[in-house]
Amino acid sequence: MELRTLRYFVAVAEELHFGRAATRLHMSQPPLSRAIKQLETEVGALLFTRSPAGVTLTPVGVVLLDEARALLDQADRVRVRVSAAAGVAAITVGILGDSTDPGATRLAAAFRRRHPGIEIHIRDTDLTDPTCGLRAGVVDVALTRAPFDETALAVRELRTDPVGVVLRADDPLAGHDRLRLADLGDRRWFQFPEGTDPIWQSYWNGGERREGPVVRVVHECLQAVLWNGTVGLAPLGHDLPAELTVVPLIDMPPSRVVAVWNAGDTNPLIRSFIETATAAYRHRP
Repeated sequence: MELRTLRYFVAVAEELHFGRAATRLHMSQPPLSRAIKQLETEVGALLFTRSPAGVTLTPVGVVLLDEARALLDQADRVRVRVSAAAGVAAITVGILGDSTDPGATRLAAAFRRRHPGIEIHIRDTDLTDPTCGLRAGVVDVALTRAPFDETALAVRELRTDPVGVVLRADDPLAGHDRLRLADLGDRRWFQFPEGTDPIWQSYWNGGERREGPVVRVVHECLQAVLWNGTVGLAPLGHDLPAELTVVPLIDMPPSRVVAVWNAGDTNPLIRSFIETATAAYRHRP
């Protein structure tokens, strides 16, 4: 069995969907399907049950998944050790958002266990660059939120969070159980500075052009709401000061937590980071 084919198998087993797995692997679906069929021929048994309802692992597939993950982990450790011997012994991670996110906390712990000898540099970034310095070449991989311009980047979705509107607790809209974007049409919103990724800006402005104060960090967003009565959007689940509240928006697309790296980068540490992140965010305590 080739390691590449095992990576294909693990992607399909985790996604339980050939189309999504192909997208994750940056390949088309037909060669992925052929690779899985060839693997089944080598194993001598079906690995997936295919039906109109979807794809499920067979008992043989469940066993192979555990073994394949172990083999790929070992292969990654070998590559990392070889890279370290060659002088590549560090990775720089850009992070946008709440550092107390339980998914990020699990990821940090798991990555340290997996690579105890690797030096990990962290670059906290503000809201003006959703790629956290990836395009500027100052980080190797980013843990951030989509959407943004993904040209020449590879993106792995880790989780989706519902989004709400942040309001002052005494705001007339604060007593609602839920709101729509249209309910906020006459309000001032916070803005990001000129030159910020327009896709990113549009998302956090509810898809429309808005007027309001310019902010660069989360704290400034909250202060804009507190002092100016500005409205802004935020993923649900974050702690807020008592003076502020968040009301769910029922017509706002969820916020996608993603890991991002340069599409052509073959650094094994980045590959390991992405796989570790996928597992860390998939876990629910």
